[in-house]
Amino acid sequence: MQDIRFAIRTLMKAPLFTTLCVLCLSIGIGLNANIYSAVYAVFQRPFPYAEPERLVSVQERHLKRGFENQTMSYTTFKDIRTQASSFDQVAGFSFRSITISDTDEPVRLQGELVSWNLFPMLGVQPHLGRHFRPDEDAAGSPDVIMLGYGIWEKRYAADSAIIGRVLPVNGLPHTVVGVMPRGFKFPEQQEAWVPMGARLEGRARDAWDVQMLARLKPGVDVAAANVQLEGIAKRLATLRPGDLTNWTSYAAPIRDTFIDGDTKLVIAAMMGAVTFVLLIACANVANLLLARATTRGREIAIRSAIGAGKGRIVRQLLTESILLALIACPIGIGIAYWLLDVIIASIPDGDMPYYFVFEINGAVLLYTVGIALLTGIIFGLAPALQAIRSNLQTALKDGGRGSGTGGTRQRLRTGLAIGEVALSMVLLIGAALFVRSFANLQTKDGGLSVANVMTLRMFLPGARYDSGSVMSARVEDVLQRIETLPGVVSATASNQIPLGGGGSGGQIEIEGKPVADRADAPSVGWTGVSRNWFATLGIPVINGRSFGADEARTKSAVAVINESMAKQFWPTTDPIGKRFKLLGDSLAGWLTVIGVSRDYKTSNLDDPGPIGPNYVVSYPHLPTRNTGVLIRTSSVPAQITPAARKAIRESDPSLPVFEVHTLEEVRRLGFWAPRLFGWMFAMFGIVALVLASVGVYGVIAYSVSQRTQEIGVRVALGAQAGDVIRLVVRHGVMLALAGIAIGLVAAFGVTRLIQSLLIDVSSTDTMSFVGVTVFLATVAMLASYVPARRATRVDPLTALRSE
Repeated sequence: MQDIRFAIRTLMKAPLFTTLCVLCLSIGIGLNANIYSAVYAVFQRPFPYAEPERLVSVQERHLKRGFENQTMSYTTFKDIRTQASSFDQVAGFSFRSITISDTDEPVRLQGELVSWNLFPMLGVQPHLGRHFRPDEDAAGSPDVIMLGYGIWEKRYAADSAIIGRVLPVNGLPHTVVGVMPRGFKFPEQQEAWVPMGARLEGRARDAWDVQMLARLKPGVDVAAANVQLEGIAKRLATLRPGDLTNWTSYAAPIRDTFIDGDTKLVIAAMMGAVTFVLLIACANVANLLLARATTRGREIAIRSAIGAGKGRIVRQLLTESILLALIACPIGIGIAYWLLDVIIASIPDGDMPYYFVFEINGAVLLYTVGIALLTGIIFGLAPALQAIRSNLQTALKDGGRGSGTGGTRQRLRTGLAIGEVALSMVLLIGAALFVRSFANLQTKDGGLSVANVMTLRMFLPGARYDSGSVMSARVEDVLQRIETLPGVVSATASNQIPLGGGGSGGQIEIEGKPVADRADAPSVGWTGVSRNWFATLGIPVINGRSFGADEARTKSAVAVINESMAKQFWPTTDPIGKRFKLLGDSLAGWLTVIGVSRDYKTSNLDDPGPIGPNYVVSYPHLPTRNTGVLIRTSSVPAQITPAARKAIRESDPSLPVFEVHTLEEVRRLGFWAPRLFGWMFAMFGIVALVLASVGVYGVIAYSVSQRTQEIGVRVALGAQAGDVIRLVVRHGVMLALAGIAIGLVAAFGVTRLIQSLLIDVSSTDTMSFVGVTVFLATVAMLASYVPARRATRVDPLTALRSE
């Protein structure tokens, strides 16, 4: 307590020094606390299920074809559930759009088909009602549904009488048996759940749309479960050769499958970046303490002279540094709260799984206090050790100018400043790479004309839309109604909205090039589109033609391929008139190429992969309940939305309309993550740059103060102001160049780790490396110029008289 009281008095006597230290540390601690909240959510936070460490995800892979993390068929799911003795419980789930049409405004929800035992296996109890029963998860059972807390609260005013109520769900009456607790949206953002068995029983084995979760038996590890799963896969392949050959199942902890590698890499990169910022802040404060130690040399010498041991002095000095860190801690937590709100506001609604909870919780606060204490020791230890090495007799002399360790202390200060510049160099290059990635996306349109295009999705629910011809007819009717609206130039439909995902894929066979082993057949993307697809999206057909009116309305045996497909399969010949067919679909038959379109992006713009081979056929080839409508207008596209909704309702009032965005909004929403990463890393880089600049300034200013007599002598002997400025600035630039050189070497290694996160820019991008080098050297020169100008004002008479 005596040490603490004395430390408080000492810090209060130097308010500017204390403020600078606390400010530097607050920023470093605050950024660390903020990003650690993400680290905790991704790497450490237990999943909100009972005994999550025993839960595994079971998936399929085909090593020869390079397929990993694949879903399985319902039939395979049942086989594994019956035969795998490594698991206590096995449950499955599969995505399903759910439409509730109990009011004039039908609503489409992200829903899920689930096995009856999924929620009990997860250990999650309903807020109201009960779980599904086993008899409700079988063919022919009464239709039931469980609702999410959010839709129950929003649409039904949290009415507890909802249990037992019958709702029209996808055109059929479903009885509400339960409401799940607040915040539960398994598996990601789902809001309603129905039993799986009744809807998937009898599906073909190649209908891969089921995901499996299992709970390991006590004492069974993942490796043992995988040995058994491989045996089951081999046994199934023997019983049913042809559809299961070379497929195998494997289990993995849910953290490995629910959280993808890129997310982990981004969070790890951010944690590394803020650690660098904290180290720079520590180096700055250490430099300030070293400078202050010069003025406290006499105090330390007196303490030693009257009997204080070295350990006692170090303890007192460390108490001061730790106190600085603890004062900065609550301010840093405030910064972390503020920044967390900014980050959460930058994430679009529904784009983050519900189990990602970014918050400043007890674990984050404990980490923050721990990092504050550690920081206080780190930046306080070196100055404290330097202080006790002072020459006692020299320090006690009344005009003594140094302690005998000035050279050592200056070398340490210089080393810290070089380290700051090196760390800043790595951060700034990383920030430049992310900012360049984002800048590349800003100007990309994916090969589309995105201006004046409105997009929306409608869902075709119920048994009456089981027929593909009925779905096609409804979509055609909707398009005809929309095309008559004022301001509409053209309209088209598909299950795919470019830049937002969708479509299908499969293996093909080229006519004249038979496939001996299906595993070697090439894969391409494809989708069904209605008339005016290319005109509405502004995609030029550069060879051949598009669909005729009759071809677009019927299941015509023609296709328009993209440039990539033409180059891959017909590199030296004209593809027009060539034929190919989709493998695994006996009804598809041979398709004749009638046109080649310019390449365009189907997935989000932040997908780093190149545009692959793709083709489109008429909409009846792939009619879907979840259909996207795209409308090109002559003016502001959003103005057409009310009229388009009315046209759809006039066609069929049971069709819900959702995901209404302009195509430009779809484009921008597709790269919110790179925008956030770029903004975050740019902020880290700017903070690091400011701290490093302060560090360089402090070292040069201290050096000037120590060299006052030398500079006075130089001026007395005829040195001009320019000579003094060059002398001082040269010292600062050389210091910065040393840090830049170290930082360049480090950056070449570090940035390779984030290559998968960059878009259209190399991890060794010359522009980023050269630009940051020049920029940082310039900043260091400016930071050195201010103390250099001050050095020119040294009065040689005063300096020599002091000497």
